[in-house]
Parts: sequence; structure tokens; C-alpha cells
Amino acid sequence: MLEVSKPQIVFTLTARCRDCYRCLRACPVKAIRMQNGQAYVDEKRCIACGTCIRECPQQAKTFRSDINIAQHLVDEGHFVAVSIAPSFPAVFNRWQRSRLASALRALGIRYVGQTSQGAYQISLESQRLARADTTKPHITTACPALINYIEKYKPELIDYLLPVASPMVAHARILKKKLGKDIKVIFIGPCVAKKSELNRPDIAGVVDCVLTFRELNAWLEQKNIDLSMCEESNFDEKPVHNAQLYPLPGGLIKTAGLDDDGLNLRLLRVDSAQGVRELLNGIGEGSEHALIEPLFCSQGCINGPGIDSDKNLFERRQEIIEYTAESAAISIVPEPAESELLRAAFKRHDSGPSPDSVTEQQIQEILARTGKQDPEQQLNCGACGYDSCREKAIAVALGMAEPEMCIPYMRRLAERRTDQIFSTTPNGVLMLDDELNILGMNPAFKKFFSCSDVILGRHISYLMDPAPFEKLISGFTETLDITILHRPYNLLCRELLYMLKEEKQIVGIFINITSQQEHEKKLREIRSQTVEQANELLEHQIKMAQNIAQFLGESTARGEELVRKLMSLSEGDETNPR
Repeated sequence: MLEVSKPQIVFTLTARCRDCYRCLRACPVKAIRMQNGQAYVDEKRCIACGTCIRECPQQAKTFRSDINIAQHLVDEGHFVAVSIAPSFPAVFNRWQRSRLASALRALGIRYVGQTSQGAYQISLESQRLARADTTKPHITTACPALINYIEKYKPELIDYLLPVASPMVAHARILKKKLGKDIKVIFIGPCVAKKSELNRPDIAGVVDCVLTFRELNAWLEQKNIDLSMCEESNFDEKPVHNAQLYPLPGGLIKTAGLDDDGLNLRLLRVDSAQGVRELLNGIGEGSEHALIEPLFCSQGCINGPGIDSDKNLFERRQEIIEYTAESAAISIVPEPAESELLRAAFKRHDSGPSPDSVTEQQIQEILARTGKQDPEQQLNCGACGYDSCREKAIAVALGMAEPEMCIPYMRRLAERRTDQIFSTTPNGVLMLDDELNILGMNPAFKKFFSCSDVILGRHISYLMDPAPFEKLISGFTETLDITILHRPYNLLCRELLYMLKEEKQIVGIFINITSQQEHEKKLREIRSQTVEQANELLEHQIKMAQNIAQFLGESTARGEELVRKLMSLSEGDETNPR
């Protein structure tokens, strides 16, 4: 067999998490730990209700897949029986339902039973125990998310829980008594919290694997089993008539045969995490006798996180009711089961550090860190996922939240940074309204144009030519990038002007390029002087070359004349010897 120890049931796919806090807002027990912008599921606090799975828009929350465990049970050659939840008509259409048993057998399942058998027994037992003790209210125990919630967060209500197992456990015990204690039982349903039931000591070995309908469809796909190619066949167990209504709010009460039109104050049914919490907060010592049926999922089990159906809630509900009516002819009424097969025990479970462990000093220090030490600054907007700033501060102290999760606080920081940039930028910034009146200006602009806040509200023509701004107002253009010399201020600016249409405002950014222009002018002067000097030098060199050439020419002519004279004298000496 595979090891019993398994990864946690509900967890985060961190690559998809987008730091939106939606799962935290939706989580009824705040079991989401925020760390470095990632939303992790704290296993100790989690009640496996799957609310975060339904709510996450990025599908970053998911649950553990146990298909490999189911496949392993089959591959080992065990006699494997399936207990399929009465919510299956909400997932499978009429023609699919008639082939579902054959598809399960194709996976290697040897016995296909219906959890409605266990649901019927649990309803009868819950009614019997509630009637036997009319001194207090009784809370039914079919919903495992509810049990997790009470054991971790409302332990004072444990005594109000009926000591009755869930329909899944009751049916598994009935199957093992009927088919042999060595058989393996796989439960298939819409509930993720059912997986957490396997961790309960009193259930060890009763149910061997829990799959959701989503996992069942994935398993069928892995094995290339197409329902349309399967033959029609019946389950190995017949449905129990009213127990098929179990997935709907009030299904247990209806199955027990109690007359409930929704107005009976002794029969209370409630669904959704918020509804359950509000109801449980009103229960305590002195509460009147009542049978309370809570379901953590809104509209009951047909809205479980593992339901895997494209139908809307109304269509799912309709499918359940129609299947119940259709199966009335073949449904049965089983004999009451032995009480020991239906028993359960509940006890307090640790959910991690308690808010009570956080001191008032810690709370005040954290509130001060985000600028909320003054009660008037505590907006209690809930954007971070917590109902109040104080609750969020406690979560920070417990390591469940981060100070940066406060959106108003982060906005103030951003505004301060924006103000700092506005105040310290070396560029002038100007804001005008749609009538070209001055709304605001930063210190650099005031310095450029030698003005102060005294001119706020005045027309821009007080400082400069309004023509460029009028072009923006008229719609002639949406942006301007111009360079203007403001002679009264000896200022040359590159001006970036644009319109904020929604705000009906004009923003101007003024970049002082006066010094840059002067620098370029000096460079041009230096270049001009250099060229002029180079020309003068060149002319001087040419003149010198010409003078040298002339001098050399004159010298050569005189040399030639001297040579001729010497030669003539020499010739005269030869004709007149001594």
C-alpha cells in the first residue's frame, strides 16, 4: 500500500498567484498566509472547504489529486468498491448516468454503491439522537468542512455536534460489513474536505481513498474511457429515495422524514460559510432545542469545489430533483443500520497561534508602522482581506500577513514618493485648468520664472505667452514639444506640454536649456575663431613659400650670371698665352 502521509489537501500554485488577496477575502477562517506577495495555504488553519479554489480568478488554488492512490488500489488486485455521492446527477447528464457504472467497472471497480445508503442511515440516527435530548440544540455532522471549522475555531460547540459519522463513513462501514473487511472503498463526490476526513483516527482504514468528480473525469480521460462508448448498466445498489436530495440544503432533514417548510424554528438549515458562521455565533448555553443542518458550500454540495460541471446552480439543483423523482420507482428503504456503524467522536484541534496571544503593544506598534495609530486613520476597508485594520495588525503579528498589504497605506507611500519627485526634480512642472488658470507649480518652475504661490489661480498669460496652451485647449493637438526663449527671464526652455482629458487639465514640463545654448554658442565661436586662425596660418605659410621661391629664383639667376662671367674669363686666358 502507499504511505498514509500525503501532501496538504489545499495548496497554492505559486506561478499563478497574482497577489490580489481575493482568496484571503473569501477564506472564512483566514487560513491564507501572505509571504513576499504570495498567498500560501496554512495547513493547520485550513478547514479544506475549498472556498479559495472556487474564488481564485487565476486558478492558483487547487487541491491534492489522489488518482494515483485509487489506481494503486486497483493495480494491487484489491476488491475495490465505490461509494458515489448523491450529487452525481448534478455532474452527469441522463444518458451519462446510465453508463457511469460501466465506466467505473472499466477502471477496475468491482462494486458500485450509492452513498445515499449511508445518508439515509445517518438521517435516521441524527433524528433519533436529537429527539432523545431536548435540552440543547443539535448540529448535524454530514459536512466535513463544518466539523473542521468547529473543532479548530469553535471548540466550545463540540458538545452540540451529534456523535454521528458522515454518510461517506457510514456507507463505507456498511459496505465492509457486507462485502468483507478487506475490501477497499473509494468515495467519489464534490467535496475536497472529504479528503481531510481520512486523517481522523476513528476513520483510519474505513475509507481508503477520496476522489472528487473532477478527479474521476481526469481518471477516465487518462484511461481513454469514453462514457458514450460504455454500455448502459445499473449500480450494484439501488438509491434511497429522499436521500438523493442530500446535496441540497435541508436534504438531511427531508431524508429523516421531518416536516420542514422552512418555517419550523426547531428545524434550521443554513448554507454558505457566512451563513454557517452567523448561525453558530448565536448558539451557546441556554439556546433552545433545535436540529441544525449546516452546509459550508453555498447552495449545498452541488456547489462543491470538486463538482466539475458547466451547469449553473439552478440546473444542478433541477438535475438532483428530477433524478430523485425518476428513481422513485426503483428506490428502496433499507433496514436501520447498527448504531456502532454510525458513530463518530469529535475533539478540539490545534489551528496554530491564537489571536489572543498577541499583545496590545504589538498591535499598536504595527498600526503605527502603517500610519494607523489614530483610530480615525483606521479605514477598515477590507481591501487587504481582513475585516478591520486591527484584525490585520493581529495577523501581521502572527506572521499571517504583511504590512504592505494595506492598499491605502501603500497609496500614501506612492503619493509621498510622487510628491518628493515633484518637489525635487530639476525640471519645472506647471499645471493649468481648462481656462488656463495656474493650479500648481513645483519649486523648479518658481525659480525659473521668479514667482511664488501668490500667482496660483492667475491666468498663465501673467507669466508667458498662452498661445501654446491654447492649441491644446482647442484640440488642435494633444501634445507639444517646443523650444521657447522667455526673454524677460533670460530663459531658454524646451517645453513638453500635454492635456489630461478626463481631468481637463494641462501639464507642462519645462527643461532649462539656457546654459546648454550658451555652451553651444561658445563652441560655435571657438570653432569660428579656430577656422579663421587656421586660414590666416595657411595664408602666411603660402606667402612664405612664395617668398622663399622668389628668393631662390633670384639667387639661381645671379649664380648663373656669375658662372657665365667666370667661364668667359677662362676662355680669354686660353687665347692669350704668356
